[in-house]
Amino acid sequence: MLVTWTVAFAGVLIDAVWSAALAGILALLSVVLLVGARRKRSAGHRARTLSATLAVAGVLGAAVAVSCAVTANIREEGPLAEAMEAGGGVLIEVRVSGIPAELPGPGSSGGNRWAVDAQLLQVTTKGSVTQGSADVLVVGGVGWQDVRPGQQVRTSGTLKSVRDGQTQAGLLAASSAPVVIASDFDVRHSAFDVRRQFVEAAAWLPPDPAGLMPGMVTGDTSALPESLEADMRTTGMTHLTAVSGANCSLVLGGFILLARCLRMSRPFAGVFAACGLTAFVVMVGPDPSVLRAAVMGAVGLVALIGGLRGRSLTFLCLAAVVLLLLDPGMAANFGFLLSVLATLGIILLASRIASWIPAWVPRWLAAAISVPLSAQLLCGPVIVALQPQFTPYALIANVVAGPLVAPVTIFGTLAVPLAATLPWLAVVPIGIAGTCAGVVAGLARFFAHLPGAAVPWAEGPPGIVSMVAFSTVTLLGLWAAVHPARTSAGIVGLHGVIVTLLEVWSHHGALRRRSMTEPQRSRHVQRWSPKRRWRKEPSAPRRRGPAGRRIHGGR
Repeated sequence: MLVTWTVAFAGVLIDAVWSAALAGILALLSVVLLVGARRKRSAGHRARTLSATLAVAGVLGAAVAVSCAVTANIREEGPLAEAMEAGGGVLIEVRVSGIPAELPGPGSSGGNRWAVDAQLLQVTTKGSVTQGSADVLVVGGVGWQDVRPGQQVRTSGTLKSVRDGQTQAGLLAASSAPVVIASDFDVRHSAFDVRRQFVEAAAWLPPDPAGLMPGMVTGDTSALPESLEADMRTTGMTHLTAVSGANCSLVLGGFILLARCLRMSRPFAGVFAACGLTAFVVMVGPDPSVLRAAVMGAVGLVALIGGLRGRSLTFLCLAAVVLLLLDPGMAANFGFLLSVLATLGIILLASRIASWIPAWVPRWLAAAISVPLSAQLLCGPVIVALQPQFTPYALIANVVAGPLVAPVTIFGTLAVPLAATLPWLAVVPIGIAGTCAGVVAGLARFFAHLPGAAVPWAEGPPGIVSMVAFSTVTLLGLWAAVHPARTSAGIVGLHGVIVTLLEVWSHHGALRRRSMTEPQRSRHVQRWSPKRRWRKEPSAPRRRGPAGRRIHGGR
C-alpha cells in the first residue's frame, strides 16, 4: 500500500514522461525480484516471500504510474491543451457527471458559485472546433446549481489550468448559465432527486435536525445551518455532518442481518448485502471515504463467503490499493487520508485500548470510548495541519454522540425510499432519526460554547510534531491510568535502576581515588578545586646547565 500510495502521489505532481519512466523502472525492478526469487530456492521461505511481496508492490506501483501517465498526457496534449494555450473565451459542450457543490463566495460566508464535474464533448476556440474526451471542472454562478448528471449542456467561459493534485484536464470558469441541449438517463440523476425529496420530507423538523439528519444519512448538507456546521467543526464532529465509513458499515451490517433473518445462504446473503451497499453508495455519491468503506465492505464480503476472518489490516491495504488503482488522484485527497488513518487507528489500537479498560466497565462503553479515541490519535496530526487548533472536548463529544449515529443511519436510510414513494409512511422513521439527530446537534452546540472549546495550535511541522507527541503521551497516560499497579511497579523499578546506577558510579569513583598515590591525590584535589577549577600545578625550579640552556627538575 505504501508503494502504491507514494507512486500515485508522485504521479499526480509530475508530467506524463516522468510517470511513464517511473512505470518502466518499477516494472523492471519487479521482473528482477521475481527472477531472483526463483533462483534463490535454497535461500529460505522468508526470503522468497519478501522478494515476491516487493515484486507485487512494484507491479501495482507500475500500474498506478501508467494510469497517472495517461491522465497527465490528456492534460498536456489533450483536446483542452491547445485551447488553454490560446487563451481567450471558449464555447464548450460538456456532459455533466457530478453533483453541483456550493462554493463560498468571496468576502461572504454564503455560497453563490457552484462547482461540478463534467466530461468534455467539444470545445470551440477562435473558430476552431475540437472534439475529444477529457475531465473538466466547471465553476459557475446562477443556473449551475440546477444541472443534473447525464445532461449535455453548452456554455461559454475561460479555460484555466488546474492546481497540482487535481486530476481534471482543465478548469472552466463559466461566464454564462448552462443551456441544456440533451439529457441522457443517469442513475445519479434519480439519486439526486431522491435526496432532495428526503430533504423536503424532513422539513417539518426543527432547523438543526432538519439540516443535520439528511447530511448524516445521504450526505446532503444543503439545509445544514451555518452556525451548526461551525459548532460541529469546533467540537471535532464534522465527520458526522456527512456520510462516512461508519454509515456504510452500519448499512452493510443491516443488510447482512436482514438476509440472515430471511434465512438466505451465505453466498446469497453476500450478494444481497453487496447490492444494498451499492445502492446506498449510488444514492449518496462517490465520496472518497464512502468509496473506501464500500470497497472495504466488498472485501469483507469476500472474506465472509470464503470463511476468512481476522485480517482487517489486509482488507484495509487491499481497499486502499484498489481505490488508488481506480483513481490515483485520491493520493492527494486529505479526506481519503483521514479515512484510511481513522480505519488504521481502529484496527491497530481500538481493541487494545478496550482491553485496557477494567472488566467492570460494560464492553459497549469500552468500545464507544476506544473507537473514537483510536481514530482521533492517528488523525490528530493531519487535522492540525489543515486547521491549527485543538478541540479538548472532541473525545467526550464523540463518545456521547456515538450511540446516536446508528439509529439516525438505520431509520433515516429506511425513510429515504419511503419519502420518494410513500411520504406519509416516512413520517415515523424520519421522526425517530430526526430526534436522535437533534440530540447530536444539541451536544455539538453545548460543547462548542464551553470555555476553551477551540485552543490555538502551532502551525506547520512544529504543530504536527507536537500533536504526534501529544497523542503518544495521551496513549501512555491512558495506559498508566487504567493500570495503576503496573504503573507503580514500573516507577519503583525505574527508581531502583537509577539508584543502582548512582551507587555503581559512586563506587567506581571511590575505587579510582583509592588507587591514586598521595601526590596524585593531592594534584587531583588541587586541579579540581571548587574555588579555582583547572588550577595550574607548581612547576619545578629551573636552573641553567653548562651550556647556558634552561633545564627543568634539576636534570
